Amino acid sequence: MPGYLDDLFSLAGRTALVTGGSSGIGYAIAEALGRAGARVVIAARRPGPLATAVEDLRRHGVQAAAVSADLGDRADVARLCEQAAAHYGDIDILVNDAANNIRRPMADLTVDDYDETMAVNITAPYLLGQHYGPRMAARGWGRIINIGSQQSISAFGDSGAYGVSKAAITGLTRSQAEAWSAHGVTSNTIIPGFVLTPLTEPAQAVPGRVEALAARSMTGRNGLPADFTGLAVLLAGPASAYITGQTICVDGGFSVH
Repeated sequence: MPGYLDDLFSLAGRTALVTGGSSGIGYAIAEALGRAGARVVIAARRPGPLATAVEDLRRHGVQAAAVSADLGDRADVARLCEQAAAHYGDIDILVNDAANNIRRPMADLTVDDYDETMAVNITAPYLLGQHYGPRMAARGWGRIINIGSQQSISAFGDSGAYGVSKAAITGLTRSQAEAWSAHGVTSNTIIPGFVLTPLTEPAQAVPGRVEALAARSMTGRNGLPADFTGLAVLLAGPASAYITGQTICVDGGFSVH
């Protein structure tokens, strides 16, 4: 049984880069990939939380390193591309989780809000894919996992520029799949429901909001970062070789009605 499961899910010998990997869904995925055998590089802006996350990963026996980078800055994205592979070699698994979430009524959004949102949420994943995708294809194996949002597929809660960026990430996934799947590189989008993470703290602070969103889910609860670990390991490993270009909801049924 262990050998059979290893053939399907083991990430031994692989190296993963997880943006937004210092907290929330990104950290949970980084830990899961690492515990499945991958060496993990996490990237985020703040050095303090990155250092804490690396310590936590290493306590779980994960080979882990970090690169501090502002994903909204193209020069920093380029630097991340240069530095990430310096730790454990070529990146085999790219997880684009880093995002910002400026939620204001559409008419109140500024041009700067829009530019900042697009830079982090769609331009950085595009640039990272453009760097790593061809390299993965040249080696004949790779996995790209993009993290979307309910706003990828529906509009509610002042979707605004955030909704535009998260709809775009599903299009990016399809384009990456078209470009590289024939060369052993898959690309898929994970769509969370409402998840209790630092990114959603402003929404959590609205009285009654957490309870209302939990009631909308068919499971009767909101998501937790751990809910994404199993699918991430699947999409990052051998068993997902024939899954590509897909948008997969992990939302407790939130999107069904």
